[in-house]
Amino acid sequence: MLATFVIGLREGLEAALIVGMIAAFLRRNGVSLRPMWLGVGAAVLLSALTGIVLELVSAALPQQQQEAMETLIGAAAVLIVTYMILWMSKNSRSMKSVLETHAWSALKGGSVTALALMAFLAVLREGVETAVFMVAAFQSSLSPLAAGLGAVLGLGIACGIGFLLIRGAIKLNLAKFFKATGIFLVFVAAGLVMKSLRTAHEAGWLNVGQGTTIDLTWLAPNGSARAAILTGVFGISPDPRVVELLGWALYLIPMLAFILWPRTWRPSPAALPRVYFATAGAMGIAALTLAIAAPLAIPANSLATSTTAAITSSGDPAATLRVAQQRDASGATLGDLFASWSAPASLSLVETASNGTEISHELTGHGTESHAGRTVSVFTSKSAPGQRTAGESTESATLTAKELATLNGGRMPVGISASANPGPFTASWKHQGQITLWMAQGVIVDAVNTQASTLTLTGGGLGSPRTIAVHNGQGWHVPDAQVSSTVAALNSYESAASENVLWARYLPALLGITALFLAVAGLRKLRAAGTSTARATKSETTPQRSAAAS
Repeated sequence: MLATFVIGLREGLEAALIVGMIAAFLRRNGVSLRPMWLGVGAAVLLSALTGIVLELVSAALPQQQQEAMETLIGAAAVLIVTYMILWMSKNSRSMKSVLETHAWSALKGGSVTALALMAFLAVLREGVETAVFMVAAFQSSLSPLAAGLGAVLGLGIACGIGFLLIRGAIKLNLAKFFKATGIFLVFVAAGLVMKSLRTAHEAGWLNVGQGTTIDLTWLAPNGSARAAILTGVFGISPDPRVVELLGWALYLIPMLAFILWPRTWRPSPAALPRVYFATAGAMGIAALTLAIAAPLAIPANSLATSTTAAITSSGDPAATLRVAQQRDASGATLGDLFASWSAPASLSLVETASNGTEISHELTGHGTESHAGRTVSVFTSKSAPGQRTAGESTESATLTAKELATLNGGRMPVGISASANPGPFTASWKHQGQITLWMAQGVIVDAVNTQASTLTLTGGGLGSPRTIAVHNGQGWHVPDAQVSSTVAALNSYESAASENVLWARYLPALLGITALFLAVAGLRKLRAAGTSTARATKSETTPQRSAAAS
């Protein structure tokens, strides 16, 4: 309620003063006020219609589109209040003379339509600004009814004060009034910056800088009067994110400095270009420093332990996995070598046994899928027939009954008797199955080898060949604990990298654009000062030449 009250009071009083100045001028010149009131009424109606349409359109959209609409309205409101404060600071002293000049031009032309249009445009600007800012304040308010009541009270009191000021019944220091309300509106607009950044995230537009900063629930418990002031008036959420707090500070501090900076401390017109250039240079250096230094803060070594993976294997518990890139450049010319290394490399999975033996499996990609709670790339590989995995026990061509029982988990396979089939048996081995690998950010998240062996036995007292499935160290998988730790490390790394984008790209870009804007403004001021000096020199030399000629 307080925010909409101050908005209505300030904007309403500004509009009332404009209308009062135009009315006083026309009354002094004996001109009817009816055209002016027609323009004022049309402007008020159109301004109210603008606010209603914005609110209805926003309410009719789906949730995500509503958040996007609120972001746009909030950004527009921030720009409007910023322009309003800057414009009033620069033009408040000359506002009356400018209005009277426009009114005199319309009166001199004898056009009633021109008078109505002048009043219409003068009030419409204030009205549309008020409408957009009110809609943004309504959307941030905890109670729309209280916000509406505050707006009505503010506009009503503004009209009354404006009427009394024009009549001379009261006196009001307008400079102090606009300064005080300007300070309050800067805090409200800073809150709108924070709210717009949050709705931009909820709309899916802004996904960086979402780390938590401070918890303000102790200061303003939910449902308390302090929470209504903190959130409903100043738009500060109890759990601001990094980007929200940064945006709030980047808006609030310069605007407060502009309003509160003493006039006696402000640089002279001659020194102003140097101030612009110095500020632009400082911001440019800050942007370059952030762009270079911020990426260095990412904990790149957090994934170093995940570039290889231990595997659980009955054949070799100490075996490990790693992924290697392969490029075939043997016997190639310089051009072929360049083409080979500029082309995407094929990937292979390398199993390394504890004794250093390595076996490579060429990988085939199959896109992405969800695995272990995150999105990963999927690869598979099939071993060639007869190929053993690293650390696998030796495959003998002949097996005794005892060796066969050991391969079968300590007992003879069903249908083979140690007394009727004493062995030795002739063994023929065959591998089946595949390796599946899940990766993200070049890191092994998980891997499993579903390979097994089928053993065909002949001789040893068997009347016919017998085929059985055995497990002799070929199957393996990455332990669950290692998968969980790898996923945690990946999530931590990606979160840090995502947060780093704010400091390494977005903030340097904002500082760079601001520095460029200030540099251009400094050049314009410098050029304007040079033009003024040239004109002054010319005006001084002209009388001297005239005197010399005479």
